[in-house]
Amino acid sequence: MNKIIIALVLLAFGLTSKAQNDNDIRLAALPYYSFGKGVGLTSPDSIFKLNIRFRMQNRATYLESETDKNGVEAMVRRMRLKFDGYVGDPKFVYVVQLSFAPGDVGVIEDGDNINIIRDAVVFYRPNAHWNIGFGQTKLPGNRQRINSSGALQLTDRTINNASFNIDRDFGLQVYYLNEKPEIFSYNIKTAISTGEGRNWTKLPETGLAYTARLELYPFGAFTDNGTFFEGDIAREQTPKLMLSGVYHYNEGARRTRGTLGSELFDQRDLTSLLFDAIVKYNGWAFQTAYMKRMADNPITYNPENTSEFRYVVAGEGYDTQLSYIFSNNYEIIARYSNQKPNKDVDIVMPETNQYSVGVTKYIWEHSLKLQAELTKTDFTLNTIDTDSWYLRFQVEIGI
Repeated sequence: MNKIIIALVLLAFGLTSKAQNDNDIRLAALPYYSFGKGVGLTSPDSIFKLNIRFRMQNRATYLESETDKNGVEAMVRRMRLKFDGYVGDPKFVYVVQLSFAPGDVGVIEDGDNINIIRDAVVFYRPNAHWNIGFGQTKLPGNRQRINSSGALQLTDRTINNASFNIDRDFGLQVYYLNEKPEIFSYNIKTAISTGEGRNWTKLPETGLAYTARLELYPFGAFTDNGTFFEGDIAREQTPKLMLSGVYHYNEGARRTRGTLGSELFDQRDLTSLLFDAIVKYNGWAFQTAYMKRMADNPITYNPENTSEFRYVVAGEGYDTQLSYIFSNNYEIIARYSNQKPNKDVDIVMPETNQYSVGVTKYIWEHSLKLQAELTKTDFTLNTIDTDSWYLRFQVEIGI
């Protein structure tokens, strides 16, 4: 009997030891987890890394207009998932971003794609200066467009960003980055892309789009990449300034805003000029922008029905924005935008002035914030003046 008990004990000990050894093997094969800006997973041999993020904007708006119906609008404005990391070597970086909110996907029409994919791009970074990307992502355009919509001080970008800016496109991008903290710095960003915008799968064309952006930092780079978010939440200890300019040429564009908008009845060559300036110091932030799009014969007509037309959104505009963040992380913001159409389209496109004031409470920087905004917009079309305004509350949350 004693021998049987001893044998059972030894067997149990052996099974336990084997299970422990197997468990150790399994644990060694698990990825490493990290928590910072998102949730990160890294393989034990470090041959791949995956970082997962999400962000969401929920908003409620009360609108009044002289031409449209008044009312309350409530929606999920943005809902996005982002995946980034590297495969094989940290020099090879990938970025994937998907969008799911109705305002992101847009109206789905017969024959069109569902615009879920926002970014799908791989970058090769041979050293700290060079950055080479291939795929679909934002073009190096105006500063506010490059910034994430989650890094805005007010609930939306300006009317000029909506009308005149360049957006995502598929192509090749090459950056030379030379930012330094305390001395004169600069970045050069270039792109050759299709010019048709994101998720375009219709008939191919030979025309391409060419983009070049120059950024100057006379007093050195901003703290914590401060050009990528609005407001001085980093509270710059010394004045920081960024000046930038963009040239964009879209040969044979097929959409009313180049990479965005409805399809034109005939192709047009578009040229865009975009300029920015940003100043931040001790909680104060000032930014201004000028945008212009040009096109010859911007109005196109339906050859089967000449009473139907579509036009290039051509014209110019400027934005000015000023803010201050208090020590309790409440921020006040004021913004003014003016938009003037090209003389060839001013019979169908109004001159617009927009005035906005807002208050933001940063709970966790731009990743968790509460925003309130009051905006009034004045339109002048064929000497007829109309206006509208809205009051909006928005919650932004993300990792």
